[in-house]
Amino acid sequence: MAGVGLRSERGLVMMAVMLSTGLMALDATVLATAVPAVVKDLGDFHQFPWLFSVYLLAQAVSVPVYSKLADTIGRKPVLIFGVVLFGVSSILAAVSWNMAALIAFRVLQGLGAGAIGPITMTVVGDLYTVAERAKAQGYIASVWALSSVVGPAMGGLFAQYASWRWIFAVNIPLVVVAIWALARFYHEDVHPRRHRIDYLGATVLTVGLTALILALLEGGSAWAWNSWPSYASFGVGLIALAVFPAVERRAAEPVLDVAILRRRLIGTTTVVSLAIGAVMTGVTSFVPTYLVAAAGQTPVISGVAIAALTLGWPLASSIAGRVYLRHGFRATVLLGSSIALVGALGLVATGPWPSPWTVAVVCFVMGFGLGWTAAPSLVAAQASVDWNERGLVTGSNMLARSVGSAVGVAVYGAIVNNLLTAGGGVASPAAAVTAFSWMFGAVALSAALLIVAASRMPRGGVDSAAYAVAVAEDPVTNQA
Repeated sequence: MAGVGLRSERGLVMMAVMLSTGLMALDATVLATAVPAVVKDLGDFHQFPWLFSVYLLAQAVSVPVYSKLADTIGRKPVLIFGVVLFGVSSILAAVSWNMAALIAFRVLQGLGAGAIGPITMTVVGDLYTVAERAKAQGYIASVWALSSVVGPAMGGLFAQYASWRWIFAVNIPLVVVAIWALARFYHEDVHPRRHRIDYLGATVLTVGLTALILALLEGGSAWAWNSWPSYASFGVGLIALAVFPAVERRAAEPVLDVAILRRRLIGTTTVVSLAIGAVMTGVTSFVPTYLVAAAGQTPVISGVAIAALTLGWPLASSIAGRVYLRHGFRATVLLGSSIALVGALGLVATGPWPSPWTVAVVCFVMGFGLGWTAAPSLVAAQASVDWNERGLVTGSNMLARSVGSAVGVAVYGAIVNNLLTAGGGVASPAAAVTAFSWMFGAVALSAALLIVAASRMPRGGVDSAAYAVAVAEDPVTNQA
């Protein structure tokens, strides 16, 4: 355990990973608080959910491709590419001239994040044993903790006193330092394998999710629910998603390996990740706008309220490692899921009376629950496979979280947009209260799914038969 710290031999690599993670951590919190300012400047309020959904969709569909490449050519070049793309797209987003341009550049950001998210977690899985990862989580959690304070406050301050464009421009110094640290300190001993990237599967998945999200976000807004564009969008999306499993069964190396998902541990933790994405995005993407529209709060106050979720998450994550080593992965994840559901139900109960104080409390509870859930479930999945499958397993887990987030944003956005339209628009606080209260109910249903998935994880401690492979494996010998 003494070799886990930043002063250890692997510490400089951990620092590079933390810098890369910081890009995504800031992006997860800084934009939501600035949405009202973005809409005021660029217009098209009904399109604001696209700022999140296209980012998450691009991230989701690119994760499996990056994961395959990471198992083929190594983690380092894929991670550096993701950081560079994230930086370039941040510059473009900062100079966006209308909402359509900003949405397009958010797609590019999502493609960059698709490499950063899973590959950083894969690197941690390569560097540290199961026991060491319990402490390594604390370092990753510290990045999210710092970002949870800095991100919402920064977004609110820029939106209120300067320009929302600065929320993208501030990524550039972090990008430069992250690239330098990865190039300078991260050296890997790659054992390359020949892989066949499943481009057809990735395309079918992209078409299916895009069409479904388009139908959900534009239905009742750009066109009527019972119109031919609505039928066409739903039809294309559902057909593509129905065909997707057949395409994957014929693929030499599927973008989403159904065989791996049939392993109980991998399958259940993937569903856990799907539900985590839906719950997390429902809060981080919509609560700041809820406080501004329903309670007339400033972006700064809204940012402070939502920061409570991202404070609770790393706080729980930093100590979750010690808990799952003693009590097992399933017990830890189930505990976190239950806490998250309590927080979600609290959000539903307090929704009709918008207050930044009550929102902060329930968001902290939800974040605290998710912190007990996300990292332990991913560590359990990673530890059950060898080096040449770890990128695939991590990618599948992150893919599920991104899909849950993207579809969640679409569903929540459809609820909010349609109820706001029916109630008099965003200028009506009463309509905002009604719309967001129903949306919070949908978040609570996602949290209930989280508990169901967690309860299906294998029983036993990390040294039980269900997790025996995790204890037998030493990933340090597979990666320099």
